[in-house]
Amino acid sequence: MQDYFIRIKRGEGRSLKKGGAWIFDNEIDEEPGGAADGEMVRVLDFDDFFLGWGVYNSASKIRVRILSRYREEKPDRGFFKEKVRRALSYRENVVDMSACRLIFSEADGFPGFVADKYDDLLVIESLSLGMDRIKPVILSLLLDELGGMGFHIRGIYERSDAAVRKKEGMKPFKGWLYTEAEGFIEEPFNDMEREWYPSGEFPDRLESPLAQIVENGVSYRVDVENGQKTGFFLDQKYNRLLIQKLAKGKTVLDCFTHMGTFALNAARGGAASVLGLDISELAISQARDNAAINGLSDIARFEVADVLDALPDLRRKGERFDLVILDPPAFTKSRNTVKQAEKGYREINREGMLLVKDGGFLATCSCSHFMTEELLRRVISQAAISAHKRLRQVSYSAQSPDHPYLWGLDSSFYLKFFIFQVTSEV
Repeated sequence: MQDYFIRIKRGEGRSLKKGGAWIFDNEIDEEPGGAADGEMVRVLDFDDFFLGWGVYNSASKIRVRILSRYREEKPDRGFFKEKVRRALSYRENVVDMSACRLIFSEADGFPGFVADKYDDLLVIESLSLGMDRIKPVILSLLLDELGGMGFHIRGIYERSDAAVRKKEGMKPFKGWLYTEAEGFIEEPFNDMEREWYPSGEFPDRLESPLAQIVENGVSYRVDVENGQKTGFFLDQKYNRLLIQKLAKGKTVLDCFTHMGTFALNAARGGAASVLGLDISELAISQARDNAAINGLSDIARFEVADVLDALPDLRRKGERFDLVILDPPAFTKSRNTVKQAEKGYREINREGMLLVKDGGFLATCSCSHFMTEELLRRVISQAAISAHKRLRQVSYSAQSPDHPYLWGLDSSFYLKFFIFQVTSEV
């Protein structure tokens, strides 16, 4: 195998040296001549000091994604086997593995690659060329290691249909990669130039990718083919449990309810009534189905609504709740739109506070990495001043530990979750 390297410019690579995992095109002084996209390269500083092994992609603004920082640790099958083993061992210690994230991209040393476990079904997302090339190795290792831990896996489904794949020079893909009956399906692992199967055209002999999971005592039917991301937001697992413990006897409004996860935790916790709102008809249909599965349809009801319009409308009608939950989608996915996102977060938090009964509670969060904790605190504070409310902080938390925050890798810290008591006076 030929030895390729890239050399970065003097003064560049600051993020990498602080623990980051990316090298951008404008940081590179010397490209690896003759290297194909997806090739393993050595990363050298301007003075030839070794900085790590990474995967090269000339089609991406992220030219190199780092895999290892040790010269003697050249990535091979043994290297990835150890990384998979460490990722699973970590989850075994910190989270209920019946439904959890097994691999969290750069935070576990697999840049652009995610693997979620929904009971006996794995769902993966591959958004970088380097991981896509070695996907068969990663998946076979996952099956081997999970089998050794006593977990039975009936299938692996891929949800790599995000538009960001195009920035890596890859086509979107959605479909089966493995079933217990069929084994690994070869087509998705063939040459990168071939046409992928469009969604819905995979062989009919494979069953529909649905999973049944139980989280915090609540059952869900997860549609991994059509749901958001890989089908379910696992990162709020323990924040939902906080709501379950807080909701007893309360009237609850759950905004951006998606599949009804916070709403159903509130209902299971003994809420008097729960109203869940979401703009997606599919999400509301799934929420109603999940309420029925859990026998909670008499407590939790769900309506299709644009939350940004529904909150002031409820306020004008005189509606008030003991607990309001705000779990919006990311209002910003880049630094360029942070100012606009601030306005959105400020407005929904103001409207949310105005719907809370005096002495009631507000749960609010942001899932955007670019909306930092400091910035979110400031925006919530501004919303409280505008609403003439005082906030008593009950708790602060982040994403569940199966989505680990790797210090030095700031992008791995994204979810901020607050619970406040809301009062007019203290």
